[in-house]
Amino acid sequence: MTLGDFFNYAEQHQGSVVAYYLFFPIVAGLAYLLGKGQGHTSPWKYVYSVLIYGVAIPGIFAITLNVYLFLFERQSIMQMNLINQILPILSMFVTFYLIKKNVAFDLIPGFSRISGLIMIITGLIILMWILEKTHILAITILPVQMVVAVLLILVLMLTLGWRKASK
Repeated sequence: MTLGDFFNYAEQHQGSVVAYYLFFPIVAGLAYLLGKGQGHTSPWKYVYSVLIYGVAIPGIFAITLNVYLFLFERQSIMQMNLINQILPILSMFVTFYLIKKNVAFDLIPGFSRISGLIMIITGLIILMWILEKTHILAITILPVQMVVAVLLILVLMLTLGWRKASK
């Protein structure tokens, strides 16, 4: 199954996909109401951990896909697929907001790994975009110190992200 096949399958089964992405904010809202002020205790923090991973992985993928489609493929915003490109991101942000109202993210097991993954992906996308835009020949016009500084910052971002992800 290719990524295109997966998106076609999601298009054909929109009800299931929408139900999946609505499930997480609804459960996060219920957990907020039922466990108000107890988000840092043992059963709730593991519920929040499952919610975060269940919604963050597709959300991060959707953000990465959107960045790729807009920066590299030059896709028009009018051709965005709401179910595959917008709904995962909205679901992720609403779920994170509801969880944040009840517990600090530092108290949730595994959250540092998700933030590390975000940093790694962000650094790689920036590096890919810079390499695509500079066309190697244009990079010689820049002072060498500037190129080295940008590369060091990107490597630092990737290193910090990797450390957070591997904790």
